Amino acid sequence: MTQTDKALQFRALHRPGRPLALYNIWDAGGAATLARAGAPAVATGSWSMAAAHGYPDGERMPLELVLTLVGRIVETVDLPVTVDFEGAYALAPAEAAENVRKLIATGAVGLNIEDRIVHGEGLHPIADQAERIAAAAGAAEAEGVPLFINARTDLFLGTDPATHAGRVDAALERAAAYAAAGAAGFFVPGLTDLALIARIARASPLPVNVMMMGDLTLAQAAKAGAARASYGPGPYRSAMQDMADRVAALA
Repeated sequence: MTQTDKALQFRALHRPGRPLALYNIWDAGGAATLARAGAPAVATGSWSMAAAHGYPDGERMPLELVLTLVGRIVETVDLPVTVDFEGAYALAPAEAAENVRKLIATGAVGLNIEDRIVHGEGLHPIADQAERIAAAAGAAEAEGVPLFINARTDLFLGTDPATHAGRVDAALERAAAYAAAGAAGFFVPGLTDLALIARIARASPLPVNVMMMGDLTLAQAAKAGAARASYGPGPYRSAMQDMADRVAALA
């Protein structure tokens, strides 16, 4: 498949109520395992990729290494590949756009871009983040690739669940702005309350991506109207715990 074919196929996999399950991986070997198991697409996880190569999360891993690893993943599997691109490794929209062009050059067809200020405090103001998303969308258009920009908001991740109901309106305001800027999906990691997920899924102009955390099940995410379910760092942690258990059993 061409990169454009993969991009269109990936976009079509986002169906509210029938979520695309993405078991996030961190290297080409993991991607190959997913392909053999019948996965329709491959997604990286930034935390997992960083940890697997000796770096903390938060754009501490060199961008060039990220691009090299993504290139190996794309070359290894004939599936759509989407990348957890954190904050696009840049603050300024023009620099973010240039990094998105580099990512597209690897053959990737999707990315997550978060509104948390990496190496800073809080979230980007809505207008600023919308400008960054628009720059990424413009870069994709210039390259002729219908890139799936999954706009992530960090309104919920790491915050008190008791405050989540009060954050929904702010999340929907961001969803609307990000959609207008050219995003294709809206990611709400940290939100596990099914009623709130359903509320956002009904009102969001974009298909909603949830992170599988706590007791949240794929069936529940589907019923709530999610179009995508990501497993984040969970697969890496499970794999490393399995390795530790096996080594301990040798003692």
